[in-house]
Amino acid sequence: MGDSIATVLTDQAPAPAGHYVQATVCGGMVHVSGQLPVRPDGTHAPEVSFQDQARQALDNLLAVVRAAGSSPERLLKVTAYIVGVENWPQFNSVYADALGDIKPARAVVPVPELHYGYLVEIDAVAAVDSK
Repeated sequence: MGDSIATVLTDQAPAPAGHYVQATVCGGMVHVSGQLPVRPDGTHAPEVSFQDQARQALDNLLAVVRAAGSSPERLLKVTAYIVGVENWPQFNSVYADALGDIKPARAVVPVPELHYGYLVEIDAVAAVDSK
């Protein structure tokens, strides 16, 4: 009756704070929930710079991707929600530093605000590494 659905939970990213999981895996695909720049231990620092927030959110996203049996090279689609379109160039810079030559499909969506006063949230879809 179709593929089973597995959920992902790693302590290398913050635990879900609501009615969701870090990621689901089904049919060879990983769907990662939006990752805020919350530290893996669950502590918050919304006052840090946009660049630091973007790095933390990407670190969280990539930790979940790896825990799901995938890798940055297998990212298919990334969506970033950023507060303030003026932060777009900074996001591009942090994103390029984090992913290097890896260039999945991507959307950057300016939004008026995010939970806890953060400035960035990132979700993604990736393919599971073939073994």
